[in-house]
This record gives sequence, structure tokens and C-alpha cells, in this order.
Amino acid sequence: MATKVYIVYYSTYGHVERLAQEIKKGAESVENVEAKLWQVPETLSDEILGKMGAPPKSDVPVITPNELAEADGFIFGFPTRFGMMAAQFKAFLDSTGGLWRTQALAGKPAGIFYSTGTQGGGQETTALTAITQLTHHGMIFVPIGYTFGAEMFEMEKIKGGSPYGFSPGHVHCRHHKEAQTNLCLISIMPNAS
Repeated sequence: MATKVYIVYYSTYGHVERLAQEIKKGAESVENVEAKLWQVPETLSDEILGKMGAPPKSDVPVITPNELAEADGFIFGFPTRFGMMAAQFKAFLDSTGGLWRTQALAGKPAGIFYSTGTQGGGQETTALTAITQLTHHGMIFVPIGYTFGAEMFEMEKIKGGSPYGFSPGHVHCRHHKEAQTNLCLISIMPNAS
């Protein structure tokens, strides 16, 4: 039976969604892994999104809290807002109280990825504050660590990322290298090679 990995994300402008699509490709390259993309509900009106210049949402299905219980593991993704996950993702997690009460997600592994608008724009505080959500559900946080080896220590080019999760960094790095995403997946997925 395949391991079900849900890649659940929120994306305003499409950057996090593009990362999610690449992560899905990597996850599906692992034997016996079935990956599915989900987006969380939008909390902003179409009028506000239009004023912000946000593109229309894709046709990726919107997840409900109870659908989370069907997964064996998760990779959660969101943009950073003032050093924390975007309110839309937090609102979704706040709606999972029933799962928390029954500990339906306890013991399930979860990794994270996130995107910031500036280099050093709250990447690690976003990760650290996201971990509290996982902890209250009893999920097992799976960080990247420094498993990238030389790639994590190379300082010649500006790039994002941290041992807490994959992040392409500031606006000029949002068109990340596919290789960085693949390295991220190798560390998140235990059977990746």
C-alpha cells in the first residue's frame, strides 16, 4: 500500500504553489509514495485579492480539516507574513480542533516549506512558530537539518533555506533551482535515494 503524503499549502501570488508542485514531483519519485496537492481556504475576498494583484486560484482542491486524517504524512507550505505563517494557513489549522481533541494526527510526520519576500525576512521565525501547530497535534516534525552537505554551506550565491525547512528566500530567489527542491525532498522523505 502506498504512503499518502499530503502537500498542503497556501499561496497568494503563486510562488508557494510552484514550490508545492516541484515538491510533489520529488515526492512521487520515491517508491510507494502517493502525493496529493491541497490548498487551504482563502480568507480574503476576491475584491481584496484583485487590489493586491493576486492571480486567480488554481484548480487544486481545497482541503477540509477532516481530510487531513486520511494522510500518512504532510509537507505544509506557506508564505511568511511578518515572521509567521500567513493568516490563511493559520486559520485553517485553527479549524482543526476536532482532530486535535482526538489526536487524529498524532505520530504523523510533517515537514514544512515557506517563502519570504526578503532575504532574512523571517524564515526561521516562520518555521519555529509553525512547529507549535504540529506539536499540539502530536505530529512529528521532520526538519531538513544540514543534510544538504556542501550546498548548505556554500556562500558564493544568495539563496534561502534553513535547517528547519525549505525556503527559497527573497524575491530574487523565488525562481529556485530544481536541484535545491530535490535535495529538500531527499531529507524529508525517509526512503528517498
